[in-house]
Amino acid sequence: MARSLNRRTFAGTSVALAASLPLMRASAQDATPAANAEAELEIFSWWTTAGEAKGLEQLFLAFSEQYPDVEIINAAVAGGAGSNAQVALQTRLSGGEPPDSWQSHPGKELYSLYVEPGYTLAITALWEAQGWLDAYPQGLIDQVTFDGDQYLVPVGVHRGNVMFYNKQVLADNGLEVGEELTVDQYTQMATTLADAGIPALALGSQDSFAAPQLFENILLGQLGPEGYSGLWDFTTPWDGEEVTKSIETFGQMLEHVNDDHPSLTWDAAMDKVIAGECAFTSMGDWAWGHAVSNGAEEQIGYVTHAGTAGGFVAVVDGFTLPVDPPHPTNAESWLKTVGSAEAQTAFAPFKGAIPARTDVDTSGFNDYMQWSASDFAEAEVVASMAHGAAASPQHRLSIFDATVFFLADGDVASYQEQLALAAEDAQANQ
Repeated sequence: MARSLNRRTFAGTSVALAASLPLMRASAQDATPAANAEAELEIFSWWTTAGEAKGLEQLFLAFSEQYPDVEIINAAVAGGAGSNAQVALQTRLSGGEPPDSWQSHPGKELYSLYVEPGYTLAITALWEAQGWLDAYPQGLIDQVTFDGDQYLVPVGVHRGNVMFYNKQVLADNGLEVGEELTVDQYTQMATTLADAGIPALALGSQDSFAAPQLFENILLGQLGPEGYSGLWDFTTPWDGEEVTKSIETFGQMLEHVNDDHPSLTWDAAMDKVIAGECAFTSMGDWAWGHAVSNGAEEQIGYVTHAGTAGGFVAVVDGFTLPVDPPHPTNAESWLKTVGSAEAQTAFAPFKGAIPARTDVDTSGFNDYMQWSASDFAEAEVVASMAHGAAASPQHRLSIFDATVFFLADGDVASYQEQLALAAEDAQANQ
């Protein structure tokens, strides 16, 4: 069972734990820069690509403005779009050597990997003291709340179902993308581009999440938000006709990808779009942050993934408070910093995200961010399987494994059978 430290359970917490966590003895507003005698703060993440690193740097700068004497240790782990980092983090946590805070997605990833095993503390008192219950949308609050307590501070919201494209490549081939893109329109474009010798879609399947994310976007387009969400609560059958059609569409899209996709990461695939070597990539809007960091935003257009207009696959990043953090005062100060409107406003443009708070003035954001923020307010928001919120870690891994085989053999029936069996196992073990 997860350990928590909040207004209801504080009195029952052991003396040793209380002594190691003076931050939780007082109100979350009592800690001040002058009172902070700790020298370091270690932050663990997987933000290492250009846009991600610059976004993280903005959070570090926001913290350092308040706590200039604290040395920030950037413990980011590169590779695998987070998978390498999660393995390294699990090793540290199981060995009793947590960082002061680490990056996590909300939902099932947060609960299964960190809350239920007892690695992270409830921060309900901090949420209440900082007024975050009024600053975040209820849908996000629900994803970080378990048994009535909050366990994560959301920092930014990404949209996972976006297609980015090279404007010049499309123009040179007589193609144009409107405000929405249907699957049939995309398929026709892919055929035209293939005739010109240009891969329609850049994929970086070296990152284990990239192909499953492409597939979840296809599922959303085929099933709609309600049917898509039903896949994760098992009300939508995985052996149904709509999933079959989704797999067939997936296979058709894979016929027009770059041949070197197994050796590329998501950002290298985006680089192919920027360079005009491929026309589109289907990726979360951290790809927009990558384009901005490379000065390529004028070259790149964007539209919701084919067929998914009206749906918003939310990929949320946030930070935790571990049990027994090495620098408890700094750990709490970090959470207060990243939960602030000022830090999230600085962070979002570089990361390609929008602030997780709803009380942030977005009028100064670029066109892309305003487009995303507007859709976030109006579209039907669904959780991402590929990024840990919608499916349990084991269910997600089973889908990832099945997708690897599908990339190799393209066998629709076998892929669907594996997906259906994975869902049966997940439902039995929930």
